Amino acid sequence: MKQYLLSAWNIIDPVYYQFTRLKYIRDHNQQKTLFRVRLTRYRGSRLVLSDQTVINKNDLLVKIHLHNVRVLTEMAQIKSEIRRAVYIYHMIKRALPQLAQYIQTHKKAHQIKGIIGITSLYRGAERLGFDVRLINNPFYRRLKTATCAFINILSNNKFRHNPAYLLMSKQKMNSTYAPSTPNN
Repeated sequence: MKQYLLSAWNIIDPVYYQFTRLKYIRDHNQQKTLFRVRLTRYRGSRLVLSDQTVINKNDLLVKIHLHNVRVLTEMAQIKSEIRRAVYIYHMIKRALPQLAQYIQTHKKAHQIKGIIGITSLYRGAERLGFDVRLINNPFYRRLKTATCAFINILSNNKFRHNPAYLLMSKQKMNSTYAPSTPNN
């Protein structure tokens, strides 16, 4: 049953991609990475990240989306929960330098404050440089829990957490993942 759902998702995903204004992040060989992104305005209350970057309402952020159907397809043969977690961790770690480069070279780079994503798979995110913040709004938290539940079922994820925001400032992203920072 899970294989049929994954196959259906593979068919629906290109349509979803077209309607969400997402763009693929590509590596130096122009291959699509794990991330799909779009610019967004932050709508929440004031946040102070671990590097003291302040995110205010209406600040410009890059919203990151994992290409979940790709992740699930690539992990289909991995049975161990721990190996799956390590696999995802390394996939994300390999894609972050290309994300940093995308932000550095974006025409609005000087306005972008950082990145934001929502996931229930955030164990180990701090080691990658992310700040993890729980979703305070109960309605939005339930909505995101429902959408993440589908992914958790397909991935056989037994580590079910409430979804959380993952955030990283542009400064931290550049200092951790970018080979060099252009003058913006």
